[in-house]
Amino acid sequence: MQHRSPLFALLATAATVLLLSACSSTSTVDSQQTAASEDAPLFERVIAPFPVLNAEGDSLAHPFLGGFNTPRPQFVDIDSDGDVDLFVQEQSGRLMYFENDGSGATDQALTWQTDRFQDLDVGEWFRFVENQDGGYDLLTESPYNYIRYYRNVGSPTDPQFELAADTLRDDQGEAIFSDRQNIPNIADLNCNDRPDLLLGRLNGTITHYRATGFDDGVPIFQHVEDRFQDIEIVEEFAPGTRPSMHGANSLTFADVNDDGHIDLLWGDFFETSLLYFENRGSCSRPDLPLDPTPFPPPEPASTSGYNAPALTDWTGNGQLDVFIGVLGGAYNPNATLADNFYFYEANEDGSYTKRTERFLSGIDAGSEISAAFGDLTGNGASDMLIANRVAPTDRQTSHVTAYTNTGTATAPQLEEQGTLDLPNSYHYAPALADLTGNGQLDLVVGTWNGRIAGYENTSSSESISFASEPLFTAELPSSGNANPALLDVTGDGQLDIVSGASDGRLYVLENTSTDGTVSFTPHEEHPAVADVKRERRSAPTFADLTGNGQPDLIVGSEAQELVMYPNTGTDDAPAFASEPTPLPVEAPPLATPSVVTLEDGRPALMIGTKSGGLRYYRINGTL
Repeated sequence: MQHRSPLFALLATAATVLLLSACSSTSTVDSQQTAASEDAPLFERVIAPFPVLNAEGDSLAHPFLGGFNTPRPQFVDIDSDGDVDLFVQEQSGRLMYFENDGSGATDQALTWQTDRFQDLDVGEWFRFVENQDGGYDLLTESPYNYIRYYRNVGSPTDPQFELAADTLRDDQGEAIFSDRQNIPNIADLNCNDRPDLLLGRLNGTITHYRATGFDDGVPIFQHVEDRFQDIEIVEEFAPGTRPSMHGANSLTFADVNDDGHIDLLWGDFFETSLLYFENRGSCSRPDLPLDPTPFPPPEPASTSGYNAPALTDWTGNGQLDVFIGVLGGAYNPNATLADNFYFYEANEDGSYTKRTERFLSGIDAGSEISAAFGDLTGNGASDMLIANRVAPTDRQTSHVTAYTNTGTATAPQLEEQGTLDLPNSYHYAPALADLTGNGQLDLVVGTWNGRIAGYENTSSSESISFASEPLFTAELPSSGNANPALLDVTGDGQLDIVSGASDGRLYVLENTSTDGTVSFTPHEEHPAVADVKRERRSAPTFADLTGNGQPDLIVGSEAQELVMYPNTGTDDAPAFASEPTPLPVEAPPLATPSVVTLEDGRPALMIGTKSGGLRYYRINGTL
C-alpha cells in the first residue's frame, strides 16, 4: 500500500493554512540559554520586564523583542487549541514563535516563546501546510534555491518536525528550483484535493507544479506550466527613462472575497502595495485576471516595496484581516526599517481599515542599534539613550532617542521623550560619563567616520538635553564606526575612552583633561587591549561578570556572538585575558552590549540589535 504523506491533505482553508504574521512579547525564558542554576539560566531573556511607553504614551506590549527589519510572518494554529499562533522570520535560517493565549485580538495575546523554533533551519523562507492529521507540515528554502520538507511526526497538539527531504523533486527525479529571494506557496487551486505548488519567478511569472504521488513519504510534483494563467508582473516606466523591471516576490492564496474561490495576492520588489488577482472562474477552473488591482481597498498599502501578505481572521468576525510584512523593495527601504508590520482590519463592506504599521509594539529605531544608560535627570533612576545607523524618517543623519525613567531605581518605567539635537552624522553610538567633574553624566558619541565627541549634560528633572557645542572632539587613529565605552585603563583616576571600530580592534583614547578643559589623546595601540581583535565592528562595554570586583571586557561584533575578556589586572592597571570566553547568550548580528541595573537592583545585559531594537537579559549569577 502506498504511504500517504500528511502534506497531501486538502488544505482546509487558505485563510488559516497559508498565512503570514508578526511577533510578540513576554517574560518567557528562552530555553536555549545556558542555566546558571536549576531554576534560572545565567542570562534570562525577558521581553517585558517593566513598562515602556512610546512617544504617544502607549504602553509597548513587547518592548525588548529586538525589532524587525524584514518580518516574514505566517499565522497557524500550531498547537490546535482553537486560536492562531504567529511565526515570524527575521533572520535567515531562524524562525520566531509566538503563542496565542486566546485573550483577545491585540498583540498582547501573543507570547514570545523562542527565536529558534525547534532549532529548524528554514533558509530564506518558510510555509506551514496543513496535513491530514489536523496538524501542519513545513516547507522551507533549502540553500541554495531548493525546497526542504519537514514532516510533523508529533501530534496536532504537540508538533515535532523531522527533516524528510532536503530537496523536493518532480516526477522525473529533477530537483525543483525555487528562487531563494521569492516566497512560494501551496494551494488546492482546482478543488481536486491535490495541492498545487506555485513558484514566483524573477521574470514576473509563476511556475506551476501539481502533486502526483509520493516517494518514501515525500511528495512528488509534476511540472504543469511555466506561465501560470499567463500572469507576468512587470513594473513599467515612462518610455526612454529606464527598462521595465521584474523583482523578488511573495505569493499568498486565500479566498479574499469569501466567494468560495481562491484568489491571489502578490507582493513584488517593485510594487508599493499588494496586487490582488480576484478569481473570476470557478472552484475547479480558476480564472485570474491579467489586470490586478492594488490592495487593500479603499487606500492600498504604500510601502517601500516587496510586501509579504498574510491573512487570518484575527478579530474573530468571520472575515479575513490582512497583515503585511514589509521586506523593503525599490522605494527607499530605509523608510520601513521600523514601521514594517502592517495590520488591516476587514470591514463588512469589503473595505479595510489600517490599524497599525507596527503590529507587534516594541522599541524599534530602525537598524543597528546601540544604547547607553545612566541617571541624566537626577532622580536616581537610569534613563536610556538609543541610537541607530540612519534615521528611518531622515536619510541625512542618525538619531539618538532619549527615554526618561519616570519610575524608580528599582521599579523603572521608561517613556520615550524624543530625539536629541545633535549635528547630522551617521551611526551615532552613545556612552555616558561625568567628563566635567560636576556629578552629572555627559554624552560621549562615536560616529561612522571614526570621530568621537562629548557634550555637556544640560538636562532638567523633566527632560534630557545636552549642550550644542562639544566639550571635545577626537578621532580614531585608523578606522571608522567609533563605538565608545569608558574605563580608567591608565590608572590615573580619569576615565579613558575604549572604542570599538570597523576593523574589529579596540582603540584607547587617553584622558588628558586638565582643569576647565576636556581632551582625549588617541593611541594606535594600548597594552590593556592590544590582544583584543574581533572580525569586524567591535562594540565594547565593561562590567564585572566574574564576581572578582574588577570590570571585565564584553565585546559584540558583526559575528553572531558576544565574548568576554576577563579582567586579570588591578584597579590601577586593568589587563584583559588574551583569549575570549563566549557568553552563553544567542547574540544577533552587530550586537552592541551594555550592562545596566534597572529592576530590583539586579544587573541585566542589554543588547542592541541589527533589527532596530533591544534585547534584555537578566543576569542570574557570575561566570
